[in-house]
Amino acid sequence: MEIKPRQLEIIEATGKILTQSGVNGLTIKRLADEMNFSESAIYRHFESKEDIILTLLKYLTQNISVILDKIPCTSDADEDLKTVFRRITVYFKENPYFAVAVFSEGLLDESLRVRDTIMNLVGMMTRHLLSIIERGQQENKFITTIVAGDLAQIVLATYKQLMFTWRFQNFEFNITKSVDKMTDTFLLILKNHPD
Repeated sequence: MEIKPRQLEIIEATGKILTQSGVNGLTIKRLADEMNFSESAIYRHFESKEDIILTLLKYLTQNISVILDKIPCTSDADEDLKTVFRRITVYFKENPYFAVAVFSEGLLDESLRVRDTIMNLVGMMTRHLLSIIERGQQENKFITTIVAGDLAQIVLATYKQLMFTWRFQNFEFNITKSVDKMTDTFLLILKNHPD
């Protein structure tokens, strides 16, 4: 997906407004004001508010996909799980307004197309986690009494909650350190402890 520089500016400003005011606060007028543009200048790049949100989400999905694809699969499922969360967290730390978009409950109600795009992104992340957890289970490193899909959902839900907390605290705490702690805690839970 190719994004022009001006479109990127618009979707970054969109993320900022979503962070400050939620989806109800996002209007073309407010976006134009934020960027010192006319509304017609926004419409030269996007057809609608929904089009802007969809482009933001597709751009984010593309970037997260590239990050996940570049993570090497090692023989250590523990380290692979840590690496996934570290790399995604670094991306969100560098682009905090995108974190709000993917982990925003309000956007799910915006439209069917927006919801499907968010679910596509979350599904991609879940599948990646699932493959690591399944590998850890096959290697007898992780517990097998809980289905890998359920474990992936729990881990991702906890990550989502941590990102919400980071956003509500105005991105002021060290999210990288918090995510590392979360991952270490999950690895303790996931470990297949001998009786």
